[in-house]
Amino acid sequence: MKIQLTPADALIIADVQLDFLPGGALGIANGEKVIPPVNAYIRRFAEAGNPVFLTRDWHPGNHLSFRGHGGVWPPHCVVDSPGAAFSPDLVIPGDNKYIISKGTSREFDAYSGFQGTHLLQLLQERGIRRVMVGGLATDYCVKNTVLGALNLGFTTFVLQDACLGVELTPGDCDRAWSAMQAAGAIVVTMADIV
Repeated sequence: MKIQLTPADALIIADVQLDFLPGGALGIANGEKVIPPVNAYIRRFAEAGNPVFLTRDWHPGNHLSFRGHGGVWPPHCVVDSPGAAFSPDLVIPGDNKYIISKGTSREFDAYSGFQGTHLLQLLQERGIRRVMVGGLATDYCVKNTVLGALNLGFTTFVLQDACLGVELTPGDCDRAWSAMQAAGAIVVTMADIV
């Protein structure tokens, strides 16, 4: 498959934050390996003048997803904490980039970049019809952002070479890929983008 970028395309990169990288509060094994391919996509989109959306968990310290507050995760990506910062190795464009903070309310969890954010409005305002999604983690925020985009009517591509998963339960990533494709997502790599 060959995909020509058009002005109606946007890139969405999920949660490349220090707490999701090795050594972080919820570090993904080998999570740093996602950064070079993610950066390659960011550069490609930035050079083409297409918008880049970077989602991030941005939780209050008593977020309901945290252990001790009813959740299953250790505290992570707490607002303004070092672990909530994007990786310093992540290429963040100077122009045409948007930071999307999610999970900002104590009572509301958000695995999708569309939940409780302005992402849909920003995409619509820019005439976006196709999105390409990568980042961390395949089986959580990537999957849910992809499913959200599909439910909202976007043609949605998943960047197979720019995603890594948590695998809390063995097989979670395989199930995520199957769910995304069953819902209509198109799996691509950098080689597919002209």
